[in-house]
Amino acid sequence: QVQLVESGGGLVQAGGSLSLSCVASGQTAGIFSMAWFRQGPGKEREFLASVGWRMGATYYAEAAKGRFTISRDKTKNTVYLQMNTLVPEDTAVYLCAVRMQTTYTDYSNRYDYWGQGTQVTVSS
Repeated sequence: QVQLVESGGGLVQAGGSLSLSCVASGQTAGIFSMAWFRQGPGKEREFLASVGWRMGATYYAEAAKGRFTISRDKTKNTVYLQMNTLVPEDTAVYLCAVRMQTTYTDYSNRYDYWGQGTQVTVSS
């Protein structure tokens, strides 16, 4: 089992930035990759970015390229999402997820563990 706790969400004005964190605990030695997703009101869960736990390889959805940056600190068992130039459409619950199998994917149902999420609200 892996437990995930996100933090860093909040209310920000359009054009602002936020940095999200997700701390993993438990059986972290088996982690292959970690990812950030978001789910807006009435919307499906959307993949944003993933990072390989061992080598740090990163993958981004088109919606995240250029504005969002994923990174990880293995010594702290933490993955980050730096979000810049936020717009109201970025308003959502942001969730981190862990995948134990050794392939990359952007399908939410192929991730094994999830955090509770952190709310990000962008005002216009």
